[in-house]
Amino acid sequence: MSNNHAHFAERERLTTLAASASIAMAILLAILKSWAAWQTGSVAMLGSLADSTLDILASGVTLYAVRLSAAPADLKHGFGHGKAEALAALFQAGIVTASAFAIGVRAIMNFSSAAQPTHPELGIGVSVIALAGTIMLVLYQRYIVKRTGSIAIQADHIHYSSDILLNASVIIALVLDSWLGLRGADPIFGVGIAFWLIWHARDVAGHAIGQLMDQEWPLEKRERFVAIASTHPELKGIHDMRTRTSGSRDFVQFHVWVNPNLTVYQAHRVMDEIEAALMAEFPGTEVLIHPDPEGHTDQEMGYVPSLDIEHRA
Repeated sequence: MSNNHAHFAERERLTTLAASASIAMAILLAILKSWAAWQTGSVAMLGSLADSTLDILASGVTLYAVRLSAAPADLKHGFGHGKAEALAALFQAGIVTASAFAIGVRAIMNFSSAAQPTHPELGIGVSVIALAGTIMLVLYQRYIVKRTGSIAIQADHIHYSSDILLNASVIIALVLDSWLGLRGADPIFGVGIAFWLIWHARDVAGHAIGQLMDQEWPLEKRERFVAIASTHPELKGIHDMRTRTSGSRDFVQFHVWVNPNLTVYQAHRVMDEIEAALMAEFPGTEVLIHPDPEGHTDQEMGYVPSLDIEHRA
């Protein structure tokens, strides 16, 4: 249990740092882009500003979610508060979709006005700064996601990854429209940014809904889990395994076949040894094992077993 406690404490520290860095970056970029949008009148820059403004709200929700997710289980939440992260990711998807529609409408309106951005060099300069800052943030978030597996930080990471394209698009739009004289490039890129944001929101929502609906682990992860569990010499087989993820915590429950002549004490020892081996490879996982006498099957489980291992040699 001490290893798990250290694992969750480190995870909370890393995810809090990542969420705080996102908020700081969003505030800085929103200030810069507000000034640039006012100076240039660019729709693409306005879209980028709207995205950064919503980033502040989204990253604030993410920070709250990762802190809440780290709270221990209580009487009302026996499985912990991990799904707060998925709810935060779903919230992000909603506000990104709303901003995409607003940007798209503004861009379509600018097609008819044929307004040309002014002072394009200001918009380009701010977008270059935003691009460099966003790349650094995305690289840091990627590191945090790899260390923690946080779905809330992953949603933030996907969001800011799309901002790289967003800022690059603003630069290209301003160059084409103002310096190369290709009228209409700015609103066209505004529409493109809107579609990109909607696509990004769909991806984020898919991850969040999968966790809220207790989607099974990816096949590769389940296969690795079963491979480690099945190495115990007294294990005769694994069946009826189910998995799910809630924030930082993974939950697994499965049945195992053991020698029917084992005593309760001996069977309990086998379960403890299997669980210890799994916890070493999958920290932060709550494992529930049900022992069955070899060959026993439950006819009324009501679901299809996954990744069963029949009578291992």
